[in-house]
Amino acid sequence: MSLIEVAEIIGILSFALSGFFIAANSKLDILGVFIASFLTALGGGVIRDVLVGRELYAFSNNLASLLVISVVIVAIYFKLQRFADIEKSRYFVIADTLGLVSFAISGALVGVAAEFNFFGVVLLSLITAVGGGVLRDMLINKVPLILVSEFYGTVAIFVGVLIFLLDHFFSLHFFAIMIVFFIGLALRFVAFYREWHLPKIL
Repeated sequence: MSLIEVAEIIGILSFALSGFFIAANSKLDILGVFIASFLTALGGGVIRDVLVGRELYAFSNNLASLLVISVVIVAIYFKLQRFADIEKSRYFVIADTLGLVSFAISGALVGVAAEFNFFGVVLLSLITAVGGGVLRDMLINKVPLILVSEFYGTVAIFVGVLIFLLDHFFSLHFFAIMIVFFIGLALRFVAFYREWHLPKIL
């Protein structure tokens, strides 16, 4: 199993859960919950693969759909929707942060494999990390989290920059990627708990 696939699986599991939390918080029915979870977990990867001209992982690998379905069923069985009334609860933040960083890494690695330049790698990292969440929020008529949350998209961009620099100047191996993973997690958690925000125009 490649590093991209590992990052993809972690991202799918985490974003399927965060999508479930958002759907439950929005009082969607069972079909709406599954759609929101699928969009959150797979949407960004689909957009990325289309841009790269790569085989769509979400549509060519049965594991992707099985992971989302399993997460939603387990979440419903254990009544995890009781945690979904507060979007800023630690359960949502942990799941969403794991998905954000994992997908940012997988997006950047796909860009590196496609021999994209700096801008391409960073953009793929951002799109993969936030694309699914944006599609989900648009579906439920909600302002996308990337536009209002603390350092959300910034974390994905930062991860993409690190992956590109590692590949360009050093060695892009497992331990280096794990360091990037934990740096991304730490940045997102610190930004959330310290309520860091990018400057606003108005």
